[in-house]
Amino acid sequence: MNLIFESSVAGRKCVQVPPCDVPEYQLPASLTRQQAPHLPEMSETDISRHYTKLAERTYGVNNGFYPLGSCTMKYNPRINEEMASLPGFTGVHPLQPEHTVQGCLEVMALAEEYLCQITGMDEMTFQPAAGAHGELTGVLLIKQYHKMRGDTKRTKIIVPDSAHGTNPATAVMAGFTCVNVPSNEEGGIDLDKLREAVGEDTAGLMLTNPNTLGIFDKNILEITKIIKDAGGLCYYDGANLNAIMGQVRPGDMGFDVVHLNLHKTFSTPHGGGGPGSGAVGCKKLLAPYLPKPHAVAGENGYTMDYDLPQSIGRMKAFYGNFLVVVRALTYVLTLGQKGIPEASRNAVLNANYMMHQLSDTYDIATKGHCMHEFIITLDKMHKEKGVTATDIAKAMLDEGIHPPTMYFPLIVPEDLMVEPTETESKTTLDEVVAALKRIHAMAEENPEHMHELPVKTVIRRPDEVKAARTPVICYHFDK
Repeated sequence: MNLIFESSVAGRKCVQVPPCDVPEYQLPASLTRQQAPHLPEMSETDISRHYTKLAERTYGVNNGFYPLGSCTMKYNPRINEEMASLPGFTGVHPLQPEHTVQGCLEVMALAEEYLCQITGMDEMTFQPAAGAHGELTGVLLIKQYHKMRGDTKRTKIIVPDSAHGTNPATAVMAGFTCVNVPSNEEGGIDLDKLREAVGEDTAGLMLTNPNTLGIFDKNILEITKIIKDAGGLCYYDGANLNAIMGQVRPGDMGFDVVHLNLHKTFSTPHGGGGPGSGAVGCKKLLAPYLPKPHAVAGENGYTMDYDLPQSIGRMKAFYGNFLVVVRALTYVLTLGQKGIPEASRNAVLNANYMMHQLSDTYDIATKGHCMHEFIITLDKMHKEKGVTATDIAKAMLDEGIHPPTMYFPLIVPEDLMVEPTETESKTTLDEVVAALKRIHAMAEENPEHMHELPVKTVIRRPDEVKAARTPVICYHFDK
C-alpha cells in the first residue's frame, strides 16, 4: 500500500478556497517558510479510499478476539463515546473561567469520588496521561512523603520479579534503587526474601495483585505489613484491577497509593502514548503532595484548588485527558454498584473457563485457579519440536485472532499471557479454544511449517530485530 505522499498527484485538489474578502497581510520574511510544505495533493475520493484502506488493516476489539494479557482490551460501550462527544465537554477550553465549566469540574469530582470508593483511596488526580505516567506520579508521592519528613535515607524501592516492566523503570526514573524480590513456588512473593530485603533504606514497594501470573497473592496483608513495619509505603499498580474491582480494594490491602488505567479497566480507548489516563489515588497521608490543581466542591459550586504548597507540582498541562475521564465516569455510572463487581466476576470466570478448556492441550504455567488472565508456556514444545511462543502467536494471526502478550512475565519461558476479558461470550471463547487446539495439532504434526506462518496476512514475518533497531519513520522527498 502506498504512503499518502506516494499517491499524491501534482495539481490535484479536493477543496476550493473562496476568494479573500479582507485585506491581505504579508508576514515578515523572518516568519515565513523558505519553501512550501510538502503536503499531499489528492482528490476527496482518493483521500477517503486511502484512510479506509488503513482502517481495514487496523485490528481492534471491534474486529475480533483481543486477549492481550494485563492490558484488558475490553469492548468500549458506544454510550461512552456519545457522552464524550457532547458539545459541553468537547467545546471547552482549559483556561475558561471556572463558573463556565461547572459541569466539567463536577465530572472530575464525581469520577474521583466513585473511583476512590472502588479503590479504597481518599483523594485522586487525573493529570497522568497513561499507566506508566501514573506509576511515576505515585512513586514521586512516596518520595515527597519521605522528603517532607526528613527521612532521606530511604533510597530503595522493592519490586517483585513478576512485576510489570515499567515498575523498575519508574523506580529508577524517580531516583530510587530497585531491589528485586523473587517469587515463591505458588507464584506469589517469597516472604522470607522480602523480609531480608527490607530495612531502614526501604522507601516502598511496587506491586500489583493479582500479579502478572494471574495469581492473587494470599499473603498480601502480610506483604504490606512487612513494608509498613519497616517504615516504607506501598504502591499498587492498577493494571490488573479488572479482576478485582468491586470485590476487594487496594486500600484495604494496605496500599497507600494506586494508579488506575482508565483506558483498561474502565473501558476507554487505548492509545499510542497519550490519549489514556493513569489516574492516581492515595490515602490522606499522601494527599498534600498530589499534583495541583485539584477539583473540589465549594460554597458557590466547583472550583480548582491550587493551594497545595507541598505538591509535587504538575505532571501534565492543565487537568489531564479530560474526555477519557468522561468516558470512564460514564462506564462506572452505567454499571453501577451491582455491575462493577459483576464485570470482574465475569472476567475471572472467562479466564478460568478458557484455561480449563486448554489445559488438556497446552501447558499452564501455574496451578489452580487464575484471576483475569493465565499463562501458557511453550517451553516443552520448544525443546521437543522447536516451536516457539512466537510461532504460536503468528499462527493465531492466520486464524483471525490477535495474539496475546508474548514472553512476559520474564520468569516463565516461552510464555503467552492470555486475558479474555468479561466482554467476550462463551461462543467466542469456544471458537478461540478450537482455533488454539488446531494450531497445537499443526505444531505437533508439522513443526517446520510453523516457522513460515502467517501466510494469510498482508505482511508476513518482518525482521523484528531490524524493525526495532533501524525503523524507517520518515519519508524522504526527492526535492
